[in-house]
Amino acid sequence: MCRPNISSSFIMQALVQATPFVHLVRLRPGSICSQGSYCFQVRPLSGSKSSRMRLLQFVTTDNQSGVSLGVEKDGRSVIDLNSFDSSLPRTMKEFLEIGETALETARRAVDCGKHAVCRSEITLLSPITNPDKVVCIGMNYMDHCLEQNIAVPKEPVIFSKFGSSIVGPYSDIIHPEESNEVDWEVELAFVIGKKGKHIKKEEAMDYVVGFTVAHDVSARDWQMKRNGKQWLLGKTFDTFCPLGPAIVTKDALSDPHNLGIRCRVNKEVMQDSNTNQLIFKTEELVAWVSQFVTLNPGDVFLTGTPSGVGVFRKPPVFLKRGDTVECEIDEIGTLRNTVI
Repeated sequence: MCRPNISSSFIMQALVQATPFVHLVRLRPGSICSQGSYCFQVRPLSGSKSSRMRLLQFVTTDNQSGVSLGVEKDGRSVIDLNSFDSSLPRTMKEFLEIGETALETARRAVDCGKHAVCRSEITLLSPITNPDKVVCIGMNYMDHCLEQNIAVPKEPVIFSKFGSSIVGPYSDIIHPEESNEVDWEVELAFVIGKKGKHIKKEEAMDYVVGFTVAHDVSARDWQMKRNGKQWLLGKTFDTFCPLGPAIVTKDALSDPHNLGIRCRVNKEVMQDSNTNQLIFKTEELVAWVSQFVTLNPGDVFLTGTPSGVGVFRKPPVFLKRGDTVECEIDEIGTLRNTVI
């Protein structure tokens, strides 16, 4: 049977006419998707599997100083975005500043499936480093308010951590000599994807690129007894903000406000709740905070912790050197950090 002689120009014309259903990408000569200069990707208009990404920052075992961006391919490998497109920046903050163009490049990399690196050959970093802001929300879970016997806040309670407190998902937590009351707090975090001010609640999710897991490590003596009971110092010691393991794009989650959230210390469950206990959800927090400050790509929001923290146990329980803390949120992942 003979193949029909169909010219490439005829194929191009047909594809252009089918643009509502076919995503056409121009690639540099010699790129990875095809032998020619075009890569054709048939993709549904929205909600495609390839648009649901887990964005990472990592270093390879043979180059610990060179940060790379990646997308988790499966449980065993990561697509190296900088190998796919060398023009991409090497930090997540700069990547997000580019906007939708950068995210589309990442989707193409996932579709093409090349430049995979084995997980055993890399070390995961925090998926975002050096953000302009780390915005934290206090007393934002119903069950956490109940365990303190305090009224539910009528407005979000805002505080901050310094960016220098951020470490990776498996990095050590340094127990400071200055504190005897270091405590755990598992939190759902979200990351801003584009710049905005005075953002409307109904448009707020357009400014969020995705979600991750945070551990808001807290020195309760400095938070609740010293420094005029201002929270900042007790919250922002070095290593007091493990993040990761990935920024999970919002379309990859069934519902960020209905996910199991838990914390284990030495495998014992200390916190076990659901993000449906959040008092002020993502949209409300973006709208509220953007009244006061401009939100920038890479800004991180920690949305609060559920009940079960150490300070309100009877008697109180605090972390000690040698403890291992696991913070886990369904569909996002698990942080695992050892206190040293």
